[in-house]
Amino acid sequence: MGNLVVVSQSPSDALTAEQILPEHKDNILVGGSLVTTETIQQAVQHGVKGIIAGGIDDADLRELLGYELGVAITGSEEVGVTLVITEGFGGIAMAEQTFTLLKAREGMKTSINGATQIRAGVVRPEIVIPFAPETAGAAANTDDGATEGILEVGSSVRIIREPYFGKLGRVTELPVELQNLETEAQVRVLRVELENGEQTTLPRANVEAIEDR
Repeated sequence: MGNLVVVSQSPSDALTAEQILPEHKDNILVGGSLVTTETIQQAVQHGVKGIIAGGIDDADLRELLGYELGVAITGSEEVGVTLVITEGFGGIAMAEQTFTLLKAREGMKTSINGATQIRAGVVRPEIVIPFAPETAGAAANTDDGATEGILEVGSSVRIIREPYFGKLGRVTELPVELQNLETEAQVRVLRVELENGEQTTLPRANVEAIEDR
């Protein structure tokens, strides 16, 4: 647990070792698109409690741990700092909504848990930022009753399969009828407009919803 400090200027900026300062001791730092082994080691030297960033290279993670990370539950590795990677492997910009939300909570006491498991019994990393009483009341008053995690036209999504892995977009169409894939499986699909304006049709299982707040 520590105070949240947003270091990167934008979600597309990498978090560099030069940006890690002695005054960041006991804080949780927010980067943008990438965190490297050098940056993590600098953070450990300065006593940083945690790092939240968009991506990390597989080679850097292997160098940091000294071995190849498997698919079993992670989060108990002794590296001296807790890492939460919001997007995936590589230099992937943090989702704009995520970055904006974290920036709005800068300075607040924050707790993070990097435990992850991608097989059965999925475990996801957690970022917990308690609301102050007045903030919690305001949040309750602005709740419009929308159900989290429901895909609808206009929903923000992140694509989690190639060839568009890591890209963000908005749902433009949700066809009701099943459609055939190249594998001959019949699945529900959706139409997504990517940030560059490109339109693509994908299985619904290939995206995850991003809550707009």
